[in-house]
Amino acid sequence: MSTSTATFDTLDDLDDGQRVLVRLDLNSPIEDGEPQDNRRFERHAQTVRELADAGHRIALLAHQGRPGREDFTSLAGHAEILASYLDHDVVFVEDIYGETATDAIEALDAGEVLLLENTRMCDDELPEEAPETKAETEFVQSLAPHFDAYVNDAYSAAHRSHASLVGFPLVVPAYAGRVMETEYEANTAIANKSFDGRVTMVVGGTKATDVIDVMNTLGETVDDFLLGGIAGELFLRADGAPVGFDLDPEQDLYDSQWEANHELIEEMLDERREQITLATDLASDDDGERAEESVADIDEKTVSYLDVGTDTAESYAEVVRDSEAVFVKGALGVFEEEPFSVGTVRVLEAIAETDCFSVVGGGDTSRAIEMYGMDEADFDHVSIAGGAYIRALTGQPLAGVEALKRS
Repeated sequence: MSTSTATFDTLDDLDDGQRVLVRLDLNSPIEDGEPQDNRRFERHAQTVRELADAGHRIALLAHQGRPGREDFTSLAGHAEILASYLDHDVVFVEDIYGETATDAIEALDAGEVLLLENTRMCDDELPEEAPETKAETEFVQSLAPHFDAYVNDAYSAAHRSHASLVGFPLVVPAYAGRVMETEYEANTAIANKSFDGRVTMVVGGTKATDVIDVMNTLGETVDDFLLGGIAGELFLRADGAPVGFDLDPEQDLYDSQWEANHELIEEMLDERREQITLATDLASDDDGERAEESVADIDEKTVSYLDVGTDTAESYAEVVRDSEAVFVKGALGVFEEEPFSVGTVRVLEAIAETDCFSVVGGGDTSRAIEMYGMDEADFDHVSIAGGAYIRALTGQPLAGVEALKRS
């Protein structure tokens, strides 16, 4: 897939047989010290495989966690997972830009692939600084002379102004990998495409502040916002329902986000009420069973609500079926638990059945497609990005993308 605008160069513009430095985003959940397979490995493997087949000599950069956190670890296990999606080995090098790394890079033959150590183990990587500053770091200046080209495939990290993302494009010819290309094109579609019919956004998840900002920004573009998750309860609270607050003061899912956003929520309800659809029923856990109640019948919040109700799910699905474009940001319930997957799954199934342009954003929500036996091919794009997806929807520039444009 080639990008439809001359925004940045892609793999289509890259001559064969070069030594290429490729930035991926393989950041993964860590369990018992080992990285867990996820959709990112499979997606990035497509870019790596294409480069290897074209006879490039490939060195990969990626990160895992942050210093001081439990998931901050080596990438040795990541190399093994990535190799499982390729037709050949991925050699792990326990170095980033020292002599061990550069010797291994110089020894690469056509089609060979190596993965360098966690970029965040390098002091030059993390501080958010201007690309010009990052380009002058020892990290970039030491590695860059060993490469003919740089490929950024890490769209999901592109909102970070880190050395491996914004420094290299200023000193090495830079190109977008296939993940970067397809994610950018799909996630900017809401701003760049023209839709004649109804544009719908499904809004849920736990990070209400993020999605409320998206709603506020896209108020002139989206015809219908269908709400669930934490944001859905906060909007119901603003609408007068006795929900949208924490039952346990140590939980802090609702109250702090209410304090930060209630004025904007109330303003949106006042000015754009016809665009905002709230749940009419909610589901909770009753001794392991799904229990539903109408929002109108709730006198006091005494249970945690884990999903929108069935009536709400069906009404949301009807809106989706009548839409020309549907964008999803966040799940409508705790879909990881089957009894509370109804809202999320019904909406995703309606999207899959409908001939609409569709983008499902965020790693967590996209997992529901696989978990409940849906076919990813029935969606125009399933994004593996989180923060970058939010920024793209709200029209904010992405540092990694801007660096590619400048190259």
